[in-house]
Order: sequence, then C-alpha cells, then structure tokens
Amino acid sequence: MENKRAEAAEEVEYQSGFGNHLASEAIPGALPKGQNSPLICPFGLYAEQISGTSFTSPRKLNLRSWLYRIKPSVTHEPFKRREAGHEKLVSEFDSQSKASTTPTQLRWNPPHIPDHPTDFIDGLYTVCGAGSSFLRHGFAIHMYTANKSMTNCAFCNADGDFLIVPQQGRLWITTECGRLQVSPGEIAVLPQGFRFAVNLPDGPSRGYVAEVFGTHFQLPDLGPIGANGLAAPRDFLVPTAWFEESSYPDFTIVQKFGGELFTARQDFSPFNVVAWHGNYAPYKYDLSKFCPYNTVLIDHSDPSINTVLTAPTEKPGVALLDFVIFPPRWLVAEHTFRPPYYHRNCMSEFMGLIYGGYEAKADGFLPGGASLHNCMTPHGPDTKTYETTIARGNEAGPHKITDTMAFMFESCLIPRVCSWALESPLMDHDYYHCWIGLRSHFTGEGTDMKSLSIQNGHDDTESGGESIVVNI
Repeated sequence: MENKRAEAAEEVEYQSGFGNHLASEAIPGALPKGQNSPLICPFGLYAEQISGTSFTSPRKLNLRSWLYRIKPSVTHEPFKRREAGHEKLVSEFDSQSKASTTPTQLRWNPPHIPDHPTDFIDGLYTVCGAGSSFLRHGFAIHMYTANKSMTNCAFCNADGDFLIVPQQGRLWITTECGRLQVSPGEIAVLPQGFRFAVNLPDGPSRGYVAEVFGTHFQLPDLGPIGANGLAAPRDFLVPTAWFEESSYPDFTIVQKFGGELFTARQDFSPFNVVAWHGNYAPYKYDLSKFCPYNTVLIDHSDPSINTVLTAPTEKPGVALLDFVIFPPRWLVAEHTFRPPYYHRNCMSEFMGLIYGGYEAKADGFLPGGASLHNCMTPHGPDTKTYETTIARGNEAGPHKITDTMAFMFESCLIPRVCSWALESPLMDHDYYHCWIGLRSHFTGEGTDMKSLSIQNGHDDTESGGESIVVNI
C-alpha cells in the first residue's frame, strides 16, 4: 500500500479555494444527483457525513462533507488502548498534567532524527499547551521526528485540528478526501476527525504541529488592508478524490482521544472514498505565495500584519491561536529600528524556523529549533542584532530579507511546558546570554532636566514648577 501511494503521489491534482464547497469524483458519476443520501448510492457506495461543527452552527461557520465510500468507517473492531503507549502526547493542561508554567524565556536546539524506526505517530511529542480537549477549548504545540512511513495503519485525531509545518523532508499525506504532497515551506491542515497516513519520500523528516481544540482555522479579516493581500483564498489547495479498494488484513486505526491513543482493527483501507462533496476537508498552502505587508515610512509593524491563519475565540480580535510568518520582504522604514522591537506581550509566542535565519537573532536560533516567550515575558533582538542595526545609522537604505522563513504560533492562553521539554538535552540553557550583553546607551547623565524640558518646548518653572537635576 505504501508503494502504491508513493507512486500515485507524483500525479496529485488539487482543487483550490479556502472554505469553498467542493465536489470531487474518482469515478465519474459516483456523486448522487440532487440529494446527499439516496436509498442506493451510485456504484453501491455508502453515504457518510463528517461534521466539523454542530448541526445548528450558523451557515457561514457550518462545516461538513459527505463521503461516498466502499465500506463505512464504522466497520471496525472495538477500540482498545494502544499497547505501545505514548506518554509524550498531552491534551489536558492542568495542575495534574505532566506540564508546568514558567515565565523564563526558553529556546531549544533542533531535535535529532531517531536511530530506531519511528513513524509520524511515534515521533510526535508535545512541547507545550493550554486548556483541554475535553472542554473543547485550548491548544497544544507538538514537534515530530520520523524516519519511517506509516504502514498498514492510519491516524485520526478526535481532539482537534492539526496544522503541520514540515521543516525537513517532504510529507506525502493520504487522507479520506485524497492525497497531499507537502514540502518544507508549505503547511497542511488536517481537520478534526479525518483519518490520514504520512509517508516519507525523502526519508528522515521533522517539523512542527499546532493543534487547536473546539474551533477551526480560518483566514484573518483584512480590515483596512482591503479586499486583497496576505494569504489568498485561491492558493489553498484541497485534495481530489482517490481511493484504495484492496483488502488489508489487520489494518489499524490509531485514534487520539483525550490525548490518549486507542487502536481498532479492520480488514480494509480507510482511504476508500470514491467521491465526496462539502466544505470540510484537509488542505495545504505554499507559504511562498503569501503577500506580506510592511511599513513604508517609519516604525515596525506588529507581527499580526502577517497572519496566515487564525483560530478565533469568542472575543473579537483575540485568537486562541494565530499562525504568523516572517517571510522574505523589503525593509524600507526611515529613521527606524527595523528588526522586531523589544516587547512584553499579553499573548504567548512560540516560534520556529523552517529555513534561513531570523532577523532578530543573529546566532543560536537554528532551522528546526524553537523558542517560547510566555505571557508578559520580555523578549526581543539579541545584542549582536541591536548593535549591528544601530551602527548602520539613519542612512541605511532599503534592504531585502531573503532566504528565510520563520513563523510564530501566538495564543491568548498561557501554555504549560511539558516536563520532557524542560528537561530536554536540546534546551539552550544559555539563551539568556544573548541579551546580557545589551549595554546602556543613555546619554543624559548629569543633565539638568529643566534644560531638557526647555529644549523640548516646555518650561515648567514658568508655571511654578521646580527645576530638577538628576545625578546618575
């Protein structure tokens, strides 16, 4: 089955459009005409609906698709807890979990590819998160390392949506709606409930995964930007129908449910959907197609200006999780410190680097690595970046950042960090040193504050104020 999928992946075709109602047939005529669930479907297929929202969600938010398959997904043995447990997957982030909070700035070096055979499921581990999959509110951030394709099994996440960011090695992802080829520099979103398998055409692979509970990713509103810009809806690609009908004895469905893994056996491939229609389906996006925005005169724009996808909360403008990128772009602001500013944020920021370097960190932040700056934890450019930038002076001309792709998962919730992430040998315990070298550039030592006030157009003594001399 793995070879069949790999050969077919070279011929993948897609439909385009974010959130569109789409229809696809692997065999012409497989979709019923005029209704969703006829007494007998074309070619003797079973009709099965998958709902990503409640039946009564507003129409503009309602997500569902109809799948027409050779055998329905209910045809399996009872689920059992997976014998080979997975203790490094977490979906419940409370005081009883294997995670804790810290306001310290954290940074990890890139993870190593395992020495022993490891597929996507076993190579997936949680770094941090907040909330609860049971309460349908929260998120988890995972990373994965794998060197083996999934064989005779499929993965299903009942807890939430996966947003996968490969950093090394392509992924060939087979889903119930069809197949996706996803390369570093692209992302894939696998909505809650879909069964999928991950093959590794390039061998070893690693990357990042964001998971959201109780909501789905959507395009951000553009506001005063207008009708165009950022991620264009037409650039999101959705699979076309593709199916397998061969018998597969002891095929295993691995289901993530409340952060635990369960398995069920069946004698056929779950990728037996001959046709489907709807607006709930996996999709991918090429980050190089993103249209970034930036200031054209002064100051540094907030990073939210380059949001690709957002998982909203009920409070307007507040995200459960934003996916933001820092792509190649021109820097042209005058009289401006152009790298990201020093910052304390009510949101929490997890960053990763797909390739190249990151403009705020001259050293130490490597492709495949990660950092976490939690709620109100100070962060910003390292010493070398700051000193290099101000040394260029105000006459620095336009400069293009090239060959880079960094990203950020930003959330309004405060994440707990898993114990294995805090205790990892990949932890950069010297991270704080990148700021320790920042020296004072203050030039006001011994200055009479009255003279400073007059220079700025104010004379407080004229209105009875006292002149103050500050000795530093």
